[in-house]
Amino acid sequence: MSDRPQASRDYGARIGGAPRDRAARSPGAGAKATRAFSRIEWMIALRYLRPRRKEAFISVISILSFIGIAIGVAALIIVMAVMNGFRHELLSRILGLNGHAIVQSTSGSMPDYDAMAARVRKVPGVTQATPIVDGQVMASANGVASGVLVRGIRRADLEKLTTVSKSLSREALASFQGGDSVIIGWRLADKFGVHPGEQITLIAPRGNVTPFGTTPRVKSYTVAGTFNVGMSEYDSSFVFMPLAQAQLYFNLGDSVTDLEVMVNNADDVESFLRPIAAAAGPSTRVLTWQDMQSSLFGALQVERNVMALILGLIVLVAALNIISGLIMLVKDKAGDIAILRTMGATRGAVMRVFLIAGASIGVIGTLFGFVIGVVFCTYIEEIRQFLSWLLGVTLFDPTIYFLSRMPAEMNPVEVTVVVLVALALSFLATLYPSWRAARLDPVEALRYE
Repeated sequence: MSDRPQASRDYGARIGGAPRDRAARSPGAGAKATRAFSRIEWMIALRYLRPRRKEAFISVISILSFIGIAIGVAALIIVMAVMNGFRHELLSRILGLNGHAIVQSTSGSMPDYDAMAARVRKVPGVTQATPIVDGQVMASANGVASGVLVRGIRRADLEKLTTVSKSLSREALASFQGGDSVIIGWRLADKFGVHPGEQITLIAPRGNVTPFGTTPRVKSYTVAGTFNVGMSEYDSSFVFMPLAQAQLYFNLGDSVTDLEVMVNNADDVESFLRPIAAAAGPSTRVLTWQDMQSSLFGALQVERNVMALILGLIVLVAALNIISGLIMLVKDKAGDIAILRTMGATRGAVMRVFLIAGASIGVIGTLFGFVIGVVFCTYIEEIRQFLSWLLGVTLFDPTIYFLSRMPAEMNPVEVTVVVLVALALSFLATLYPSWRAARLDPVEALRYE
């Protein structure tokens, strides 16, 4: 019994004030402030995070706050990484097949395409200028028909198109030279049930002119090989044909429909418009990939921003849970706070105790969410395949999402912003409950104990 007063005096001295007999005049009177965030403050705060059985409900709120912040941060990192990866993969495949800019003639065809291509290649920053012939036709084989895009291109230019040529065999490239050979996407070949060496039939609506009108042009071609760019839309609809054969098939004579241009910086293609147009000459127009794909990438950007906003609300709701949990904790610990104050604890010390308690939930939850998000993004394709096998369903169907695998590309700046915002919200959420705890009147609190 004689040891308890001495222990109380020692405890009060550690909190930051004089022993109880010196502080009897008023709560906190003569108190000497402890060092901010001292060991005793951390000890009390962490003790409050491990409530007794009668405080189980408060503990549940704290756990839900932790889980909410972790899930919110992880989901935000994962979704933003997937959207970034989706945009990057989609952009690389579209630009790898279609070029950064297209030069078209206002008359519909380009008879002097080689001279024009030579002038465009001399523009600083232009890496490639390729004459092509594009036309929509109907393809059929083994009783199956489908609309396709025929692209006439020279063999040397096709070899430079690494997005396509890297998936082709040497035999396919060797066969792609004059004659009646074509190269088609692997999905299209699978749909038709054809293999290299077999034939497909192409039907063009504008064929020969007869006294009875224009008749469709129908011709069979041998499949020299199949390509795989990893984008379902292209793998199921593109047919490459030698340039001379395409000119003959579409009745273009010695002209082409477009001039594809590659530059050294696709994002800065707008700055090349005037130099390319000047080099191409009059009666031409230049379209960039941004003009041709503006709706697609605009929709991706809007979706990305909306998803970031929605998932950011998860973090905000979790931060609000911290507020409600701390307010209930302050109410439940009113008697303890009053005793601490009468033993000499300053308002600042009490405020820091609850600041530590609330911020610990936010910091640990954010770190857990960060780790989960990074691990998930690193192994996202393996996780997708495992879930598809486990559930027996197709997740991320390539026929819907264009790509054959789920991409994820984490941006360090965006991840840092997500972590900092989550930490800031968690810290701000602790201010009001901590201030309320510090303003608690010890006399009123002890009166109803």
